[in-house]
Amino acid sequence: MKKTSKTTWKKAISRSGACVACVASLAVLGLGSAAVAAARADQPMQVVDGLASQVVAALKDGQLSSEQKRDRIQQIAYTAIDFPTLSKLVLARNYSKFEPAQRAQFEDEFKQHLSMTYGRNVDNYRNEKVEVLGERPEAHGDVTVQSKILRGGGSQDVVVDYRLREKDGQWKIIDVIIEGVSLVSNFRSQFQDIVAQGGPDRLLTLLKEKNASGEPLKAPGVE
Repeated sequence: MKKTSKTTWKKAISRSGACVACVASLAVLGLGSAAVAAARADQPMQVVDGLASQVVAALKDGQLSSEQKRDRIQQIAYTAIDFPTLSKLVLARNYSKFEPAQRAQFEDEFKQHLSMTYGRNVDNYRNEKVEVLGERPEAHGDVTVQSKILRGGGSQDVVVDYRLREKDGQWKIIDVIIEGVSLVSNFRSQFQDIVAQGGPDRLLTLLKEKNASGEPLKAPGVE
């Protein structure tokens, strides 16, 4: 996974606006069984391209309220992301310190936290489009799909990479890298400090409190 750069995850989300924030949280619980079956046969680039198209379509749908858009995009994300693997990668060496029930609770709270963080940007969508550029092989059989959020060209565009891993015949997202800033590395850094100070219970309590108050966790280096 890429390490956090001077441009933090929070700053990258802020710069990229609603489109990348929502596309970063890709997928749909609401996908029909036929669509899910089709996804099993797709290659990584096809998976990202199809999911991005669904997210952009939801954002552009004038008949949906902001809350309905958030719900639809959340459903998309919950299907496209491999949350068990993502959670394990984020906790890293601290994973073994969590009991099975605590791991399940962490996955649920972390999932809610990501949804809350991204959902705040839905109303900022300004007709950005997503261009899938290519893919490259990674360790462990993973594949990184490279894409760009088109916001006018040049430095206005935002580079977004998705790391996918095949599981049970389906390619699932296990990390999102915006402008070189990895979601996994960024949250791993924060959570390691929290667990070191108060153990798993402290992290679970903090996530629950942040989710209840609607306050995103601060990214490293953000004042």
